[in-house]
Amino acid sequence: MTTVIPKSMQKLIDHVKEFFPQDKKLQLMFEQCFINTYTTTMKKQEDGKTFVITGDIPAMWLRDSAAQVRPYLLAAEEDEEMADFLEGVIRQHFAFILHDPYANAFNESANGKGHQTDLTEMTPHIWERKYEIDSLCYPIQLAYLFWKSTGRTSHINDTFQQVMETIIQVWRTEQDHENESSYRFERSDCRQSDTLIRDGKGGRVVPTGMTWSAFRPSDDACTYGYLVPANMFAVVVLGYAAEMCDVLKAEALKGECLKLQKEIQNGIERFAKLDHPVHGDMYVYETDGEGRVNLMDDANVPSLLAAPYLGYLPFDDTAYLNTRSFLLSRDNPYYYEGKCANGIGSPHTPDHYIWHIALAIQGMTTTSEAEKQEILDYFKQTDGSTNFMHEGFNADCPEEFTRDWFAWANTMFSEFVLSLTGKAVKGSPLYNQLMKSQINLA
Repeated sequence: MTTVIPKSMQKLIDHVKEFFPQDKKLQLMFEQCFINTYTTTMKKQEDGKTFVITGDIPAMWLRDSAAQVRPYLLAAEEDEEMADFLEGVIRQHFAFILHDPYANAFNESANGKGHQTDLTEMTPHIWERKYEIDSLCYPIQLAYLFWKSTGRTSHINDTFQQVMETIIQVWRTEQDHENESSYRFERSDCRQSDTLIRDGKGGRVVPTGMTWSAFRPSDDACTYGYLVPANMFAVVVLGYAAEMCDVLKAEALKGECLKLQKEIQNGIERFAKLDHPVHGDMYVYETDGEGRVNLMDDANVPSLLAAPYLGYLPFDDTAYLNTRSFLLSRDNPYYYEGKCANGIGSPHTPDHYIWHIALAIQGMTTTSEAEKQEILDYFKQTDGSTNFMHEGFNADCPEEFTRDWFAWANTMFSEFVLSLTGKAVKGSPLYNQLMKSQINLA
């Protein structure tokens, strides 16, 4: 644990204080949440890589760690040491993906910790081997945004090319999971959402162009194998990867990225939309390619609510706004209304528990200033008197919450507050949206 905060981070803390000069509660919450990942979860390794735990679990999730450090890219724009620290995260991601692209969480060393009794191809380096598309998307996103924020291209190298070739191979294999994939996962003595049916193969799907996922970003098993928000994320990062291929002058790899991107996007638009009787043309959360669909959203990102934040759709896209109308209504089985807040929760946590991550995404994807303010008020009312964010909280009694130490939620809150002050990570859809808004105001 470190207690010394870099000047680049302190500068952003001071910026928020100046933007909200009278709001002492918000100032304290932001400072605590913003530094939480840096002071409690990041550890430099002897080889220059950076290991990042998720908080109360001593393992490094590819997804969580990328999201946890994302706002620090703002500091890395002018801070070489911070940039080195974050490049270490990217290098660690790449090493883990090459170790096993199907694993979602890893140990700091080959110590055999985690779920070693799961029926899948485990190694001592792997904490958990739940295959999730987003585990491969997030490292590409971080590598791209790191390039745009710092101008560095040292990480766009032969290892990056090997990583992308590995990811493309996995995503192509999982376009026909039923016939081509050898991935299996079973866990005994657990709740149903922690294991896959059909001897670890998961529910039956047919080819659509989309790529299959075993689990959601909540680490819960998919009901239907084509997880639409994760496929949306894959479309976006394949575009990022194609752009990074220009740095490498890897034309063949760029062509593969763009070809797969088009196939997945066509699959989404053909198989993952329907005409809802109330909300109109909208996206579904999951499908099997044979007409079965899951109408919901989950608090974890990627989510349908996060589609513009991720960059799949414009913030004002009609189908997105229709989908958003569904998601923020009682038609979504995981939308909760309470005495202290309204928002999206997850089957991963108790009924009537709203997630701070979902509130942050709602705030960063709305174009309504009134809605942004409402979300900010929700945050200040639901920290459970801790000045930290949590996984889920009781919408009627925020003092009842899951996970005291959940760095991803702290980061998402911090990113939302920074966006209110006009700051976002360069190259991100949110940054482009803020720049567009500022031009329109001028």
